[in-house]
Amino acid sequence: MADLLQRRYSTLGPYSPLFYSQPIEFVRAERVWLTARDGQRYLDGYNNVPHVGHSHPRVVEAIAKQAATLNIHTRYLNDRVVDYAENLLATLDRPLDRIIFTNSGSESNDLALRIANQHSGSRGLLISDFSYHGHTQALAVATTGLVAHEGLGAHVRPIRIPDMDGPDAGREESEVLKSSLAEVDGAISSLQEAGHGVAAVLFDSLFSTEGLNRVPEGYVSGLAERVRQAGGLVIGDEVQSGFGRTGRSFWGHQNHGIIPDLVTMGKPMGNGHPIGAVALSAPLLDEFGPRNMYFNTFGGNPVSAAAGQAVLDVLAEERLIEGAVAGGAAIQTALRELRRDYPWIGPAKGAGLFFGFEVLDRPATEAGAAPDPARTKEIVEAMRARNVLISRIGRNDNVLKMRPPLAIRPDELAMIIDTLADVLAAADTLARR
Repeated sequence: MADLLQRRYSTLGPYSPLFYSQPIEFVRAERVWLTARDGQRYLDGYNNVPHVGHSHPRVVEAIAKQAATLNIHTRYLNDRVVDYAENLLATLDRPLDRIIFTNSGSESNDLALRIANQHSGSRGLLISDFSYHGHTQALAVATTGLVAHEGLGAHVRPIRIPDMDGPDAGREESEVLKSSLAEVDGAISSLQEAGHGVAAVLFDSLFSTEGLNRVPEGYVSGLAERVRQAGGLVIGDEVQSGFGRTGRSFWGHQNHGIIPDLVTMGKPMGNGHPIGAVALSAPLLDEFGPRNMYFNTFGGNPVSAAAGQAVLDVLAEERLIEGAVAGGAAIQTALRELRRDYPWIGPAKGAGLFFGFEVLDRPATEAGAAPDPARTKEIVEAMRARNVLISRIGRNDNVLKMRPPLAIRPDELAMIIDTLADVLAAADTLARR
């Protein structure tokens, strides 16, 4: 392990992050289980990239079979790519009826910004004040949740996403909605006064990097309405919340009752195979296409299409979205029960199979209760020591983050909760000493 770590530093450098104080070397995986070099097996409660399960045989077979037959780019005709495009678009609401394939979520969001800039004739961008949407230059200057030396672009305005289970708990929801949308109005006015105009708002409907915020009813629709009135487009980043992750809907934005102008995708759509996409309307594509020879060597190749189609097939045939509904309900109930025993954890956050809760330094009912990132990290490390993988998120690094592959079974979800209960009990005992 030490030798491999040193070789990594000598080739990749020491700046690419690794999970856990003692990194794990994995050598194989199947469904929701990862096997380390030493033979230990870990329950994966974190990775949403293998959306339908690690090394799913249906996806593996589709990739291998297509790779052994033909792999070209989209300057040649191929029915595999068009079939997949039709089936993917069938999951979206109209007027989203066109698709542009890319290689990743970063590339998808970058392209969506190009389309929005051209459509609006403006550059102004609204973004959450603690978010991440990719690593291109255009996205680096709009990154607020990670370190980026570029700094915030002059054309970017961050807005705070309200959280009825966080800083806004206890306030009237209507009051929170009013004040939050007033902040949006102020950000739009600031962009207009500075001469940037409004090109777009870019958001993840789960607000996952922010800490799985629970926003007031009407917030997202109000945000979208204001951006459109200012001449901008609404970009829904579905890399985290799409493909049935929340259980309630196939796409996260559907939970808020809106249809974005552009929907961006990545990570889970190929179950680990690199593929991304931007969905948009025909008029928007017809406006962008004639003025831009957009061509992507690997975006939309038959092998990627085969992987993507296999994911759609498995989701339907194995009823994984229905499983996310049932699993999510069980998880929310279990987390509420844990909170009764450990009042220093916050309300259950998230939806479906993307869930977590805030960790505080004392019971939430006590004056001065504050985020406890140190204890949160200890919980993550203790779960790893018990062979269950989770992580943490949020501006204070104190929200536990759990998003297992949708292939997880009820007994395995119960294993996550049972292990978590043991870890919380140990942390509670330690804190009382």
